[in-house]
Amino acid sequence: MKKLILLMVLAGCAAVSGPPRPEAARLTDRVLTLTLSDGTRCTADWAMAPAGRMADCGPGYGYAVTVEDRPNVLRQLVAGLLLTLGAERALAPMAEVVITDPAGVDYVFTSPARGG
Repeated sequence: MKKLILLMVLAGCAAVSGPPRPEAARLTDRVLTLTLSDGTRCTADWAMAPAGRMADCGPGYGYAVTVEDRPNVLRQLVAGLLLTLGAERALAPMAEVVITDPAGVDYVFTSPARGG
């Protein structure tokens, strides 16, 4: 009986393992940083190419960044203030980031990240 339980536990562990999942996507004015569930971090220059593949990310994860063209008035005021102060890079772009894993599953993130 103990051997059967041990085999079931091992089988469950094997089923859980698989390719790492995207856990977070962060944007700066130029760089997209993807963090995977295994701790791997990958980057792409999204300002140069708003869609593509992250070559430095194992089997490759696709990305697409869609910037909000018309942010709300408060956001525009804050951005204008930061621009006046010369700190425009301090504000993350408002955007939707779609990460596509090697299996074709999409993960959607927002920038700036909501809820922490």
